[in-house]
Amino acid sequence: MKCHWLLGLLALSLAGASASAQPSPPPREYPTPQTTAEVAVIKTSAGEMTLEFWSDVAPNTVENFKKLARQGFYDGTAFHRIIKGFMIQGGDPKTKDATKESEWGTGDPGYKIKAEFNDRKHVRGVISMARAAHPDSAGCQFFICLDPAPSLDRQYTAFGKIIKGEDVLLKLGDTPVGPSRGERSKPLQRVALESITIVPASSTK
Repeated sequence: MKCHWLLGLLALSLAGASASAQPSPPPREYPTPQTTAEVAVIKTSAGEMTLEFWSDVAPNTVENFKKLARQGFYDGTAFHRIIKGFMIQGGDPKTKDATKESEWGTGDPGYKIKAEFNDRKHVRGVISMARAAHPDSAGCQFFICLDPAPSLDRQYTAFGKIIKGEDVLLKLGDTPVGPSRGERSKPLQRVALESITIVPASSTK
């Protein structure tokens, strides 16, 4: 009887070992979430420019810009400040109203965002956030460099670059300007920023 019990125990042990020796099923594979790369199409009175985003170095700034663009915040504004060989500035909601011309350059979306200074260089085509003296005073206004501006590096939040329409950018940069608040930067004729549309990058190729 004892022998039968031992044989039975041995049979169970061997069966268990055999079962454990079976290869385990491969882990279930789940598809990796895909994120669609997006760009901005900036429509101006001089033509269109396409902007790529640098979410790797300025994620919050990029998301704020996209949010405002999707809301139509920038539609109907203007580039109110142009300095040849330096930059063009826009994004002020007050530029929608000609009666507020004396206030152009002071508008914001009703809040400020934290700076995301980074190592990207301010060269031609780079877009960066305009701000006041305080580092965290940007909100919606931005500028696009016409030429290298190393003095701005790590002092302003660069968050993207023009990848199509550089000729349009340079045309805007050649706009005749006149005196304004002590410097010759105000366009003599309105330079319209008609709209900014966020679209999949694949749709612009």
